[in-house]
Amino acid sequence: MYDVWKNALAEIEQQISPANFSTWFQDTSLLSTDSGAIIIGVKNTFYVKQLRSRYLDIITIALKNNGVTVNTVDFEVNTPTKTKVKPREVTSANNLIKEKIRTIKNTSKSQNPLNNGLNSKYTLDNFVVGSNNDLAVSVAKNIIASPGTKYNPFFLYGGPGLGKTHLVQAIGNELLRNNPNFKIYYTPINHFYSDFIEAIQNGKGKEFYQRFQKLDCLIIDDFQLIVNKEKSQEEFFNIFNDLYQLNKQIIVTSDRLPRQIKTVDERLASRLTWAGAYDLQLPKFEDKCAILRAKAELEGIEIEPEAIEYIAENVNTNIRDLEGEFSAILLMSDVRNMTPLELIQNGSVSVSKTSKFRPTTSKQVVDKVAKYYDLTTKEMCSKTRVSHIKTARQIAMFLLSKELNLSTNKIASEVGVKDHTTVMHGIKKIENDLKLNFILRDQIEEIKEKIYG
Repeated sequence: MYDVWKNALAEIEQQISPANFSTWFQDTSLLSTDSGAIIIGVKNTFYVKQLRSRYLDIITIALKNNGVTVNTVDFEVNTPTKTKVKPREVTSANNLIKEKIRTIKNTSKSQNPLNNGLNSKYTLDNFVVGSNNDLAVSVAKNIIASPGTKYNPFFLYGGPGLGKTHLVQAIGNELLRNNPNFKIYYTPINHFYSDFIEAIQNGKGKEFYQRFQKLDCLIIDDFQLIVNKEKSQEEFFNIFNDLYQLNKQIIVTSDRLPRQIKTVDERLASRLTWAGAYDLQLPKFEDKCAILRAKAELEGIEIEPEAIEYIAENVNTNIRDLEGEFSAILLMSDVRNMTPLELIQNGSVSVSKTSKFRPTTSKQVVDKVAKYYDLTTKEMCSKTRVSHIKTARQIAMFLLSKELNLSTNKIASEVGVKDHTTVMHGIKKIENDLKLNFILRDQIEEIKEKIYG
């Protein structure tokens, strides 16, 4: 019975967001399948309404796909005294599962020796485009239209929870949709080097290498974890060169630029950014609202615009946290039998997620920017329009806005400019430059490290 539900959950997980899966399915269990009357155990009564209204069809299909007869589905609070399924039923279901797995393995061996590793739930259709990611999405669409050409390799970087995995897997899924015979392999880098080590230990290093030579597209995730893996780096370097020479598409994600990753070979770091490096930034308020509206629409949930704006205003870390808080408020809404906005208005929930490290004062930000550009604070905050000093002043404006959420009037007084319109222009200038100026991106990241260090 455990195996039946475990396999059903694995299918369900592929179809809904990680936050929703964790919230609604983490503590569920399959209690009975007698005569097709399915009983699913849940943590408490508040889960019943959500699972029945939002996920009944998904649950039914997942159980049927795993050999279970489904006539009705009901939910009960799980207790230790619940009826256990008869051993005969478990055996029957397990046999069906084993046969299914055997068939899949045989098919895989005969048709494609390398599982593509893609998750079908990641698509461009459910990836919300905003000012924080529009350039990367534009590049992704170019790759889908013409893989292995202009944007090869595609190096995508940014902090955790910003959608890197979603975007690169969406590229893979779109490429497959355009050409089902396209050979694609997605793998996190830690899986790459663990598979490589296993191949070496079993004397199959050559076979490991040859598997990658047949690919049309290789997608490597979390490249920053390759630190101190010299042999794996060398193997990846050779695979990279061969695929590149054949005009095969290479896609790599990381939480930082290659040259910022300790112990990464300089030749490899250089090659990874041959076609530039593109980042996903923290979403702005409008972007966060769009993400939450899209999520609500996708899941058929009604939630007040004011509640969406409250969540967007108070979650300033990443998209993963944003969606997590969204799901938590919906759960509390069911628990209290109140709308999300009612919960917020009467103080029943408190959403507050900010960056892990925050500068203590605006003076600290201004001083660090000035020092980074070998200026005194007085020089940077003067009225001079000398180009490099003006740029430093605009960067200080940008950081005061993004990192401390200061008003434009307050920023104007901190950097010695006349009024808020000058500040608005300076912030906009830096935002636009960041879309194409990779050196500026690096400089701002280095300044942040000095501020938070």
